[in-house]
Amino acid sequence: MRYVFFCLTYLREFAILLLHLARRIPMEDKIPENLLNLYESLLSAQLRTVRQLKNRKATKGKSKKEEGMSNMEMAMDILRQARKPLHISEILAQVKAKHRVSLDRESLVSALVKKVHRNQGLTRTAPNTFASTLK
Repeated sequence: MRYVFFCLTYLREFAILLLHLARRIPMEDKIPENLLNLYESLLSAQLRTVRQLKNRKATKGKSKKEEGMSNMEMAMDILRQARKPLHISEILAQVKAKHRVSLDRESLVSALVKKVHRNQGLTRTAPNTFASTLK
């Protein structure tokens, strides 16, 4: 019982001593400089992250049409509008006239053949002649 009384008294006196010391020490002296530096660097890192996320959302807002069409999208657009099979020479000429872009013949043929083999909306009606199956 005497031990419990001593502990309680000691804790009570210790708390009073801390309260007394807390009144005498100004606020800025209580927090170590290293801890303040740590919080400053953490908060600046968080702010940078928030700004990066904010900028990414602003740039993501652009639509596909604003970015332009891919070579394949231009060729598919020409084939859909034609509604008939077109030779690769005709496709290239119409892409150049409509979109003002010169496409590489071999690359476009290769890409169109891949779409035909994957059944992605194209058929090959003759050598280097393609038609859109999409309406």
